[in-house]
Amino acid sequence: MSGDNCNLPGKVFLVGAGPGDPKLLTVRAVSCLGRADVVLYDYLVNPRILSAARAGAEFICLGRHDRSRTWTPSEICRQLVAFAQSGKTVVRLKNGDPSVFARGGEEMAALTAARIPFEVVPGITAGLAAGSCAGIPVTHRQLASAVALVTGHERDQKEEITSLDYESLARFPGTLIFYMGVSAAPVWTASLIASGKSPETPAAIVRNCSLPDQQTTHCRLDEVASRMQERKIVAPVVVIVGPVAAEQWAASWFERRPLFGKRILVTRAAEQAGTLAEQLEELGADVLCQPAIEIGPPSDWAPVDRALERIADFDWLVFSSSNGVRYLLDRLLSTGRDLRQLGGVRLAVIGPGTADELLRYHLKSDLQPQTFRAESLAAALIPEARGKRFLLARASRGREVLAEELQKAGGIVDQVVVYRSTDCRVPEPRIAEALASGRLDYVTVTSSAIAKSIHALFGQQLASTRLVSISPITSQTLRDLGLQTAAEAGEYTMRGVVEAILRDVNADRSAGMPDQAAS
Repeated sequence: MSGDNCNLPGKVFLVGAGPGDPKLLTVRAVSCLGRADVVLYDYLVNPRILSAARAGAEFICLGRHDRSRTWTPSEICRQLVAFAQSGKTVVRLKNGDPSVFARGGEEMAALTAARIPFEVVPGITAGLAAGSCAGIPVTHRQLASAVALVTGHERDQKEEITSLDYESLARFPGTLIFYMGVSAAPVWTASLIASGKSPETPAAIVRNCSLPDQQTTHCRLDEVASRMQERKIVAPVVVIVGPVAAEQWAASWFERRPLFGKRILVTRAAEQAGTLAEQLEELGADVLCQPAIEIGPPSDWAPVDRALERIADFDWLVFSSSNGVRYLLDRLLSTGRDLRQLGGVRLAVIGPGTADELLRYHLKSDLQPQTFRAESLAAALIPEARGKRFLLARASRGREVLAEELQKAGGIVDQVVVYRSTDCRVPEPRIAEALASGRLDYVTVTSSAIAKSIHALFGQQLASTRLVSISPITSQTLRDLGLQTAAEAGEYTMRGVVEAILRDVNADRSAGMPDQAAS
């Protein structure tokens, strides 16, 4: 239902955003966000989840982290009804699951009373996610046959927590999971103990479950409140109470991932950052992205179109980047041609990433050097060079070594700019602040152009972090700029960059240097 038709009521989707990690969003949740005219979201919802919404959607945050302005439940209900009555498709995005301590029932009642159609989209609730991410089985064949989800903070107007049956909870034969229990921890823990729960009952305090800065603290029930105070633990927090929370039962795969606690800056162009960022996130890193360069179409397509018109005249079409593949072949297809135009041309690529991009167009490379750099590509082509015609699909800037070496070997070389590479001039404030405060562990540098651009953005502040270079050439560029690399990829690919970071982290651990999780 679009907001363009105001004669019919819209629809409201009460959507669970899950515990925090955007990858734990359900497929249905993503679909609803893609249709929304308006998204009303809780302040605890990970901002990255909002990127699933359609372009042009309106976003309304219903509170602030400092609680200085938080919408009341009645205000939220009135706004949901008003938007729907105006014909809009509305997503009410809630942290966790809409039906678990999220006031979903109140909103459903308001929508029902106003005869607004709605749908509830379940999400992974924080209590269950916390158990999974902390390696705590909330049910266990020998230790817990039941789970109780309990609020540590009841109705706002109540000064004391009195309606919970603590005697029943103390006798509960399973696992207790407390939500929203930070400020009230002295009350509910003391009440459980006074009702007969052993003060030595194992407990686990899990903060920011599923996020790169997840923090798990194991203790006893009678230590929960003091540990929260000592470690200044603030919401969002879930506390798991019961035998399953004992540290010897926990297997925190999440916090044991090799890059957990490391904050890494990816500097590739926005449309290319995803692959590297995902690999690092899989290994537990907290990944930030600051594009150092922007990739776009050439300022004039005419030279590309002329090259495509005479593509049959060339013996070799040479790609030195996946961007070159994408921009040239997309242009080929957009001008009414198809891949048969390339039937008589052999294809050379600089490395596996570029070869993989060719495969997306159902094309296989005829030549790829063993070492993924321009000099190696030139060396591999030189035996074929004399008298042959080469078309090099390239960026608006870059090294000339490939063309020069092929020409020296007797090749006839044409170059065509198929995409434009420009520097980003202004850093994102949060990235600049993280670097200035020493809260970046690594910065990835995946080309000489990126090296020069990040130096222009951040200057010698980059010396406060560890730079990871994709190749010796990029490392030399960094040295020319007065910067040193902490690690260099052995294989000049994104996978090689990841492996270089892992080697550096492992070397530090072997040397006995403490891990310092980014805060």
